[in-house]
Amino acid sequence: MATEGQSEYESILCVKPEVNVYRIPPRASNRAIRAADWKLDAPDWSGRMRVTARGKVAYVKLEDKISGELFAQAPVEEYPGIAMETVSDSSRYFVLRIQDDNGRSAFIGIGFGDRGDAFDFNVALQDHFKWVKQETEFSKQAQAPDSTPKLDLGFKEGQTITLNIGQSKKKDRSRPQSSGGFGLLPPPPGGKLAPPPSSRSTNHNTQPPAGGSDTGFLLDLDSSNSNSAAPSNSATTAGSDLWGDFDSVSSK
Repeated sequence: MATEGQSEYESILCVKPEVNVYRIPPRASNRAIRAADWKLDAPDWSGRMRVTARGKVAYVKLEDKISGELFAQAPVEEYPGIAMETVSDSSRYFVLRIQDDNGRSAFIGIGFGDRGDAFDFNVALQDHFKWVKQETEFSKQAQAPDSTPKLDLGFKEGQTITLNIGQSKKKDRSRPQSSGGFGLLPPPPGGKLAPPPSSRSTNHNTQPPAGGSDTGFLLDLDSSNSNSAAPSNSATTAGSDLWGDFDSVSSK
């Protein structure tokens, strides 16, 4: 029966076409490892590196450039850790612990000719184990019981609530309107209303003098009527004189 690790799919995290492998001397003390102690000008093996992940474990695989045959692989369960370490004098070299199928392990040195390749390799491992840490925290939260107190919004036994619906405290004030249905405008503040324009039109060119009264205006009308009546009397007198002359001629 397949184990849990074998049933998970394998994803590729990083691939670098050129990597060098070095034999490193045994560590004599706890001092930091230096790449200057290696024979950097004469690598023991060169090939391709492929970083994969299956579940929570990352695998650094060293393969042949042409055939793809596996040369060695290093399972990495945590980073940074004992499975892979950095050196103290360069960012392009690392110490890798490789393992075979029988469980035997050995420490070797690996290095990149390009500093960008070393950066990509380092970031790929960091991102993978950051994801592993988040997944572990999520699983712990899902398994742990919720200890936070829950908010109880239900009614207690015998508790009642009163609702006032449809009762408004504000009353609408009715606005006064005129009989015609139009609202009355308020007078201007501090001023007097102007008189409405007169609807009467006069046929006389003469206007009463300023300060005059209605009585003077009526007297002017009477005088004009008397003047207009005078010509009619003179016309009657002239007509009678004309007939008088005609009579006098006839009598002769």
